[in-house]
Amino acid sequence: MTRPMSVYPTELELQILKILWEGSSALTVREVRDALAATGRDLAHTSVITTLGTMVGKEQLEKLEPLQGKAFRFAPLLPQEDVSRQMLGDLVNRVFDGSAEAVMLSLFDVSTLDEDDVKRLRKLFNKKLREQKS
Repeated sequence: MTRPMSVYPTELELQILKILWEGSSALTVREVRDALAATGRDLAHTSVITTLGTMVGKEQLEKLEPLQGKAFRFAPLLPQEDVSRQMLGDLVNRVFDGSAEAVMLSLFDVSTLDEDDVKRLRKLFNKKLREQKS
């Protein structure tokens, strides 16, 4: 039985998207494979080709014509902000029943914050509150 297609990028797809978001231009299969290997994820060339093809089919990436030679290039179609917002929203809804407060309390439990971090967070909270009142 085949696994249903995920609405969100899988772990590997997200890793590839992050690599492409960090770059300023589209990358070839070899460049994506090398970047994955540099992060400790050494995959076969054919596995990377298959994953990139799947991502094109899911409209996460676009396959661009080669500049020179025969190496196709791949570029993200999904903005990083959209993916992170959608995935975080899903996590908040599924794990924390939509409670932003529960998410924040959990983050404080699992993160180490120094005094400067708390000051920056306080400023961000105050800014957000002002925006919501406007």
